[in-house]
Amino acid sequence: MPDADWDFPTPHVVALEVVAADIDAYNHVNNSVYLSWFDSAAWSHSTALGIPLEECTRIRRGMAAHRAEIDYQRAAVLDDRVSVATWIVSTDCKLRVERRFQVRRVADGATLARARTDYVCINLDSGRACRMPESFVKSYVPTIDVSARPGTD
Repeated sequence: MPDADWDFPTPHVVALEVVAADIDAYNHVNNSVYLSWFDSAAWSHSTALGIPLEECTRIRRGMAAHRAEIDYQRAAVLDDRVSVATWIVSTDCKLRVERRFQVRRVADGATLARARTDYVCINLDSGRACRMPESFVKSYVPTIDVSARPGTD
């Protein structure tokens, strides 16, 4: 999907397919699956930014979800192909990073969900919040201004 079809420019996008294990009793994708899709997109993006899982475990630091908000627009169903986009929209360069996500069905381009997740840097040994290492500060740079887009708060 072209960048113009997304809520914001220059998304990092991963492609996924809905499988039987994603489907719940209502015959659509369970809401918990969206969280795993967001996680996949965030990890893919972090890897592209030079912070793969292996680096996090090596330096014993990582970004953990602190708060998530999801707005479900439409249902995804078995065999749908979806694209999950993510953007880094803010950071305090100390502890916190905010990401936005958008899920679109490939067949018709419909937006299925939008989300906002706040992440906090943690020490992987203690599980406690800690200051972001310099590599995180340099890589997790906001690329969009969400205040410039009406209705996206």
